[in-house]
Amino acid sequence: MSREILLLVDALASEKNVSKDVVFSALELALASATKKKFADEDVDIRVEIDRHTGQYQSFRRWTVVEDELLESEERELTLDEARERDPRAELGSVVEESMEPVEFGRIGAQTAKQVILQKIRDAEREQLLNEFLQRREHIVTGTIKRIERGNAIVECGKLEALLPREQMIPKENLRVGDRVKAFLLRIDRMGRGPQLVLSRTAREFLVKLFELEVPEIEEGMLEIKEAARDPGMRAKIAVKANDPRIDPQGTCIGVRGSRVQAVTQELAGERIDIVLWAPEPAEFVMNALSPAEVNRILIDEDNHAMDVVVEEEQLALAIGRSGQNVKLAAELTGWYLNIMTVAEAEEKHQEEDAALRNLFVKHLDVSEEIAAVLVQEGFAALEEVAYVPIAEMLEIEGFDEEMVNDLRSRARDALLTQAIASEEKLEMVSEDLREMEGLDAELVRKLADNGVTTRDDLADLAVDDLVEMTGMEAETARAVIMKAREHWFEQ
Repeated sequence: MSREILLLVDALASEKNVSKDVVFSALELALASATKKKFADEDVDIRVEIDRHTGQYQSFRRWTVVEDELLESEERELTLDEARERDPRAELGSVVEESMEPVEFGRIGAQTAKQVILQKIRDAEREQLLNEFLQRREHIVTGTIKRIERGNAIVECGKLEALLPREQMIPKENLRVGDRVKAFLLRIDRMGRGPQLVLSRTAREFLVKLFELEVPEIEEGMLEIKEAARDPGMRAKIAVKANDPRIDPQGTCIGVRGSRVQAVTQELAGERIDIVLWAPEPAEFVMNALSPAEVNRILIDEDNHAMDVVVEEEQLALAIGRSGQNVKLAAELTGWYLNIMTVAEAEEKHQEEDAALRNLFVKHLDVSEEIAAVLVQEGFAALEEVAYVPIAEMLEIEGFDEEMVNDLRSRARDALLTQAIASEEKLEMVSEDLREMEGLDAELVRKLADNGVTTRDDLADLAVDDLVEMTGMEAETARAVIMKAREHWFEQ
């Protein structure tokens, strides 16, 4: 019988083009499965070991050693005392084995053994094909749609099958069985029946890789794509940078009579692609990203990582784009929050901000409107700046002498101290459940307290827009925080 096992292993390994060890492992699983049937309804742990040289095999029953109070299955577990009766060297967490009479290979249910062996071999074949595929470092997968299941496409890529999920297909694209498709290798799922390639036609990386195929200068390092943003099937933007001063990055990507960009567009179901120049300066990059709209000027808010982009009235629609598409893609491409406004709107906002600052200085520094206006005009935007800017800088302001500057600095520091004391008093009113809520740090709790939000229920009652305005956090983050605050309502 041992000779039959060795012959079977040789035959299967050769036929299926897998290692002998894979077949041996499959046989061991089949023999273990057959051995378990001797125990009827008992849930036992069996291990079978086949000698790779002789074909002889042994069977063992196994128990895991656990603490007395953690014993759950007497069929698969032993306490430490019980284990040491069998093996004095047993320790907690170790496995105790006991040799048992092996089943006859000829008595094994042939169908069960065959299924286990073939499944193991199929898994090994799939893993081997996958490893060969990964070694080729292919990011773009080309294949034929074999079938459609619940809207998802199964794509045949040589000897491998890949999944193109419905949500990773370009909207309104009508793919049918038999169609040839290209897609980006998004990830490898190792769940269920072995590893599976998961593809995407909507990923920004797909756009980048398609350009790499069409533009040899990218592979040669003369040109690089720094960023990309997509509204799949509708519009996309890529930011390009030339590493060789002799080439035009935009023209190189566009190609003769637009041949290169058109090839990518056709692959992406007509997706319109803007090619913009990347720039190290954020403001310049944003101006390029908003092309074809012309930008008048940009105001940067570093604290909120945002920019006010000012355009002429006739450029407003172009800058925003249909359904906000142009500004949305530009924001995604640059990583900045962009607020598009006309020259008139920018001027109105500027006047409102100046008025608010003047009122702040009049109230907290107890100065006249004229002095407050001078401070605003000189670029002071907060009490902290008045309190701690070097005296020499303030003395350069026309009409300000040393006595006046020292007085203003003293008043500003007193106002800041008063605010800090008031903030601490508000903080003391914050309930413990709000302080300890997951997702809130001390700074956020302070901002909430300053706005009168002192309990978890207060936070739960807020609208997303209100929380964003209070804290400056992203809308998605604000939504998650509010839902977290409401959790205890549903528990009750």
